[in-house]
Amino acid sequence: MSTDPEFITADGERIAVRRREGAAPGAVWLGGFRSDMLGTKAEALDGWAAANGRAFLRHDYSGHGESGGAFADGTVSRWLAQSLAVFHRFCAGPQILVGSSMGGWIALRMVQELQKAGEGGRVAGLLLLAPAPDFTVELMEPQLTGAQRRDLHEKGFFEEPSQYSPEPNVYTRALFEDGRENRVLVGTLDTHCPVHILQGMQDPDVPHALALKLVEHLPADDVTLSLIRDGDHRLSRPQDIAMMIAALEGLVERASSGQS
Repeated sequence: MSTDPEFITADGERIAVRRREGAAPGAVWLGGFRSDMLGTKAEALDGWAAANGRAFLRHDYSGHGESGGAFADGTVSRWLAQSLAVFHRFCAGPQILVGSSMGGWIALRMVQELQKAGEGGRVAGLLLLAPAPDFTVELMEPQLTGAQRRDLHEKGFFEEPSQYSPEPNVYTRALFEDGRENRVLVGTLDTHCPVHILQGMQDPDVPHALALKLVEHLPADDVTLSLIRDGDHRLSRPQDIAMMIAALEGLVERASSGQS
């Protein structure tokens, strides 16, 4: 059962945070586009942390879940800044970043920013679940219709129905422009830590070809890609959760034994 959140101000917004004290390396949850921190996978990770005495940290981006701000004002840069603020405020010792869908993109950008600040050693591993790095450029822009492009140009946004929410997804011109500025699939992504990717092959939102492309940009000796033949985008079935926990425990073990 989740406790009430606490709030910090980050990037000018009221950001909701839930955290569990425990040993490092712990896990830091980074959710997907339009997701919140009370989803099945995040709750399962909280249960794992409680059972194993590990730290666990999660938050809602602005415009998501219990955080303040308007969703339409969000960009990868803003959600990245908020995630870094939460990380710096609450994390002690090395952590495993667990990024789901867009959260995988945020996680990769966090590693880059932490390395730039001389703090790369604070990330002990990356667990990426159906990661969607550069999704605005890689997945959306090539599929935009003439009407959507016109709306982006004239109105600054377009909407489309969401299969995960009764509210439509809103995509802004700022999101696309900012996405181009945050691309990670443009060279070698040297994370300096082990990376484990879980990807469903029946994912209707993020094709597994994107996971393969991501692997091409990562140093091969530290990367594991697990393709789940019948897995979808959510990866929330009991067998998917079990795989996620096993992958996380493998990363924790590596970090704890000094192999990372």
